[in-house]
Amino acid sequence: MIKQYEHSVLPMQTCQNSTMPTIMIQGTTSDAGKSTLVAGLCRILKNRGEKVVPFKPQNMALNSAVTVDGGEIGRAQAVQALAAGIEPHTDMNPVLLKPNSDTGAQVIVHGHAVKNLSAQDYHEYKTTAMKAVLQSYARLKKQYDWIIVEGAGSPAEINLRDRDIANMGFAEEVDCPVIIVGDINRGGVFAHLTGTLDLLTESEQQRTLGFIINCFRGDISLLQPGLDWLEERTNKTMFGVLPYLHGFHLEAEDSVKIDQVIDHSQQVINIVVPVFPHISNHTDLDALRLHPQVNLHYVTTDMDKPNADLIILPGSKSVQNDLQWLIQQGWHQQINQHLRYGGKLIGICGGYQMLGNKLHDPHGIEGTAKSMDGLALLDFETSIEKQKQLECVSGHFITDNANVTGYEIHMGISQGPALDKPAIQLADKVDGVISEDNQIMGTYLHGLFDQTSALTSLLKWAGLNEVSQFDYEALREEELDRLADEMQKHINIDLLLEKSYNS
Repeated sequence: MIKQYEHSVLPMQTCQNSTMPTIMIQGTTSDAGKSTLVAGLCRILKNRGEKVVPFKPQNMALNSAVTVDGGEIGRAQAVQALAAGIEPHTDMNPVLLKPNSDTGAQVIVHGHAVKNLSAQDYHEYKTTAMKAVLQSYARLKKQYDWIIVEGAGSPAEINLRDRDIANMGFAEEVDCPVIIVGDINRGGVFAHLTGTLDLLTESEQQRTLGFIINCFRGDISLLQPGLDWLEERTNKTMFGVLPYLHGFHLEAEDSVKIDQVIDHSQQVINIVVPVFPHISNHTDLDALRLHPQVNLHYVTTDMDKPNADLIILPGSKSVQNDLQWLIQQGWHQQINQHLRYGGKLIGICGGYQMLGNKLHDPHGIEGTAKSMDGLALLDFETSIEKQKQLECVSGHFITDNANVTGYEIHMGISQGPALDKPAIQLADKVDGVISEDNQIMGTYLHGLFDQTSALTSLLKWAGLNEVSQFDYEALREEELDRLADEMQKHINIDLLLEKSYNS
């Protein structure tokens, strides 16, 4: 059995610092568990009555969220804000990079797009980006007792050390302690941890308090000799080993999660989603993936396309390029056949834009300035403009009055006769389109399936007669509490906080 720890509220009067501490979680690799541990620490401190805020200086992800101050941040920080019991704000992720090619990205600073830069040009821009990072950090320090920081990738990426703002470069600048996490599920975790530490500078090694191992399966007694060796070799604290949490759900920062649990005793609906090369905000589909009556198929390049009751075209960061991929993969033929046999189709944001007659990018926002034909399933056209639309919205479906909430993140403006029959009534406008034959729906709203009423309505529209009630928002809260409980059982949280206080 993995070692369990008693926990209590850390006495605040023992703090030796003049200000409340910052703790930074860095990882040996991408997907080592940084986002998860930050979310868990935020929930633990929130449950202890502390004012805590998540922070990620620089994030690279196509999953994003709209904030209370009308900006855009990484989706992981929005989930961490939920764990902390606060509204997401642009200061939680001052620099967001949204890749639009293999060598370039849209650069978002303080919630708003400032420019598209190549990797080399962004390297030069990092000095400016660091100023924005420190401005946000300073504002958060004035408002919260604790700042839990998430690093990016690994601090041992030697080629990225110069002008680093994402890992040790930030930690050195603000003088905060660091915990390094490694995922044992990947293999070689002791090499990952010791190798990462060895590649740091002396100053960076000194600010590293210790380690956490993530995703352990098996008998902890077999791991203990390695833990003892690690502490002796590095003279750093092993704070704990978090077990692999079966069935655990936390919205992914970037990678598409394909695992799901289906209750085959109930009627099941088959939903198919093409995974675009530049798919964005695929967390829109998490509520569907986790619904016990939904059989969700993600289809990537050159995979067979299974029969479906509903096809969903998701968001895209590069709509014209992803539409070309869609056509090259034969999806236009599959979709037309699907509709001829009475199937349903939903397009979300970029997927919505693909449904029209034309896609225009006159300013070259997503690449080369050009126009191209859409799927021509609905009579409208879309033009990509310079100003990004960022807004949290609520309303109801026009067809059945089911409540809807969501958020808009798009630079496209759609116009045409098809939009005379909108899908959703919002507070001060309408959104999307529903086809005359009721088979096709388009919408700019991300997060459309998260609310129970909207999820139930859309599944009925797609052909599921008896829909089981599924509260995705409640599940998300339950999973954050579960994570916090497991971390307190298996990680010495009080020791971690105490060392951070006294560092």
